[in-house]
Amino acid sequence: MAKNHGPSIKDDETFEALRDQGMSKEKAARIANAQANDDMDPSKKGGENRQYEDWTKDDLYDRAQEIGIEGRSDMTKDELIEALRKH
Repeated sequence: MAKNHGPSIKDDETFEALRDQGMSKEKAARIANAQANDDMDPSKKGGENRQYEDWTKDDLYDRAQEIGIEGRSDMTKDELIEALRKH
């Protein structure tokens, strides 16, 4: 049985499974809560944005800055992509 993570996590089992896969608490919570909401269908939302590889380094840097990725100034384009995907 999944541990109760409180009212901020709507699907504790999904949250724990995602954390076990190495996702951050923030990302696991977003996904678990979206899957628990009948009005949302997270599996149908993908594919609307360009792949990070198609972004410029400046665009990647700006996105990393928006979400607060530390050390972004010293990162290469590939490192920015990896950091954004892990966030």
